[in-house]
Amino acid sequence: MTHQVHIIGGGLAGSEAAWQLAQRGMKVRLSEMRGGGGETAAHHTDGLAELVCSNSFRSDDDAKNAVGLLHHEMRRLDSLIMRAGEAARVPAGSAMAVDRDHFSQEVQKALEEHPNVIVVRELVETLPAEGMTIVATGPLTAAALADSIIAVTGEDRLAFFDAIAPIVHRDSIDMDKAWFQSRWNKVDTAGGDGKDYINCPMTREQYAAFHQGLLDAEKGEFREWEANTPYFEGCMPIEVMAERGFDTLRFGPMKPVGLDNPRDTTPEFPQGRWAHAVVQLRQDNKLGTLWNMVGFQTKMKWGAQVELFRTIPGLENAEFARLGGMHRNTFINSPILLDRQLRLKSAPHIRFAGQVTGCEGYVESSAIGLMAGMMAAAELAGKAWTSPPPTSAMGALLSHITGDAEASDYQPMNVNFGLFPPLHDVKKKARKEAYTERGKADFGAWLGRDLQPA
Repeated sequence: MTHQVHIIGGGLAGSEAAWQLAQRGMKVRLSEMRGGGGETAAHHTDGLAELVCSNSFRSDDDAKNAVGLLHHEMRRLDSLIMRAGEAARVPAGSAMAVDRDHFSQEVQKALEEHPNVIVVRELVETLPAEGMTIVATGPLTAAALADSIIAVTGEDRLAFFDAIAPIVHRDSIDMDKAWFQSRWNKVDTAGGDGKDYINCPMTREQYAAFHQGLLDAEKGEFREWEANTPYFEGCMPIEVMAERGFDTLRFGPMKPVGLDNPRDTTPEFPQGRWAHAVVQLRQDNKLGTLWNMVGFQTKMKWGAQVELFRTIPGLENAEFARLGGMHRNTFINSPILLDRQLRLKSAPHIRFAGQVTGCEGYVESSAIGLMAGMMAAAELAGKAWTSPPPTSAMGALLSHITGDAEASDYQPMNVNFGLFPPLHDVKKKARKEAYTERGKADFGAWLGRDLQPA
């Protein structure tokens, strides 16, 4: 079968992209290296859309949860992943969980039986020089293909190790204890005002307790395929820095110098004095709704992170959009490399989709694959593509990946309400419902145009 689109990678994103294209009448070649001479240390089968880690698609609540809203939108677009998920669903309360083997079988059967799809077991080692292509190779991209991506995008644009700092919702930070200031009030090259960071101060006693908490906290282990991937000094886990000495953090990410605490003034220091240690948060998205904890990448268990980080003054009631972590991952710096239609700016015949773009999670990966398929189908049909509104889950996720995230320290992200345009006139208790109601209405209006599924 002569194909119109070549999809590299038969995971969730690649499978979803293939389905969306095929359902719109496009001929697809889906290349999957497992079963064709390639393998990964994480996968156990050669089945399409194999779930490597959890079997959960997380919350299915589309009234109060961002990922539940994403489920809702994908169902409206005839998502293969959601269709197979329903067929393979197992009890999980308000979450959506699936039988892994049944789920993979459902996805593979649908694609292998589709007249517009050919599944080829082959190892693709270089980016195609021509022809419409979607790269959906996931976080364990084969080494040769990763080298080819580097050759096209530049060596500093592809990460092999995630050093993820926690991200906090801005409206959960207590600004009666924290304050805005850049160190020495310096203005950055982007035109900041010298108040580009949120600073949370610590006394010596608070710092000592925090330091001990880092040493005592329960930590996770590197998975087998990550164990030989070294971290670098620039992405050292915060607990490893703590092990190097009591004051190591105070000369690193918690350095207080040049930061005058306006809550601690005296006649001698009318502008405020330096705290013993300071936790800094840096704006993480253009909306200013998400702020990351600078230098706080960690292997602590998630529960331990929440418990310890909420002892930081100003973060007692912190709500986390993402917790910290470190693990083997392959992803591109999408905000720099991709246009708003997921095309590689330097080679626009190539789109990227799924976790290799820097989204995190099964459903998010599938959603990006879904949109990549729709975009490619529209391009082949000569139709204009209009992205889902940023008030929708799919639109918010796409906007974050293709330009709204801070490219200088871009890291994988799950969908969350911090990616949505903020609501200022809604009480906090009703905000989640307001986000989903607005998202459903705007997404429905978008679907009402000529972009409905065939």
